[in-house]
Amino acid sequence: MRISNIFPDGRTRRRAARAAAAAIFMGVLAAVLAGPALAQISTKEYEKRLKTWKPRPPSAEALAVKSFTDCPTCPEMVVVPKGVFVMGSDLDNREQPKHSVFIKKPFAISRYEITFDEWDACLKEGGCDHNPHDHGWGRGRQPVVNIDFHMAQGFAEWLSKKTGKPYRLPSEAEWEYAARAGTKTNYWFGDDAGVGRINCRKCGTPWSDHRNAPVGMTEPNPFGIYDMHGNAYEWVADCWAKNYEGAPRDGSARKDGNCKIRVIRGGSWYYFARQARSSSRAKNDANVNSYWLSFRVVLEPEDAALTERMPAAPAPKTPAPTTPGPKIPAPPPLKK
Repeated sequence: MRISNIFPDGRTRRRAARAAAAAIFMGVLAAVLAGPALAQISTKEYEKRLKTWKPRPPSAEALAVKSFTDCPTCPEMVVVPKGVFVMGSDLDNREQPKHSVFIKKPFAISRYEITFDEWDACLKEGGCDHNPHDHGWGRGRQPVVNIDFHMAQGFAEWLSKKTGKPYRLPSEAEWEYAARAGTKTNYWFGDDAGVGRINCRKCGTPWSDHRNAPVGMTEPNPFGIYDMHGNAYEWVADCWAKNYEGAPRDGSARKDGNCKIRVIRGGSWYYFARQARSSSRAKNDANVNSYWLSFRVVLEPEDAALTERMPAAPAPKTPAPTTPGPKIPAPPPLKK
């Protein structure tokens, strides 16, 4: 055997060192791109913003929406009327083709993201066995985080057993229908994210770039639902598919995609406003949780009591002008 094969020369060692350094750099870069890192503003800046925060009051339509709960520790629910809407957009290949979806029966959806209070009730009663970390932000009315897809499903199953009612995760179509609340714009209040209307990166709330807000800190949409744009991403029931080719038209969840990966909706405090649009969709491994990912639940249309609880559907209105905020650029085409 040649000695040079055992003891590489200086040039070979330098090449090996450069290759190792490049591998380390790419590993670090991949980790950074894979998910959120640390908070983007200081605690001091956050506290300063919080002192001057003035939330917008709910609209008359939102105030007129009645809510109900099926038990003292159950989520507060609002009824969404039946209807038809166009799902998707022209801004992203994942949101195409746009297609009509028919919601043939009313359904109820939780007014807020599921909170730590509600999760802790499940934990106390033995319906949940995972005690999620609150990331140092507190529990109570904070949206529950560090919950994977299967844990969220388990919470809905516990609610069903406790109440005798058919609770579950919303389908992607039900989620978008509830988020739009009769509108056709990027957000229920218009095409511009404005300032201080969404908890997302550079969106002007005290929590933007820093953390989740307690639920209900920004104004509700005309269906009376809070935090459909921003705050925390939310699990929905659908298996991931790269676009809407072959998607159901009846509002049901898609089951023919990659079910190890699930759809998430709504954007979060960490991400920019374009991820918080009504039509924006993203994906997450079903077994992976995060401090920017939560969920909400729906009550099946088969619950006959929903018809009695249903308020009059708010009439669609032309959104009022908003304070200029971050614009939504068209994203680059996805690589096939």
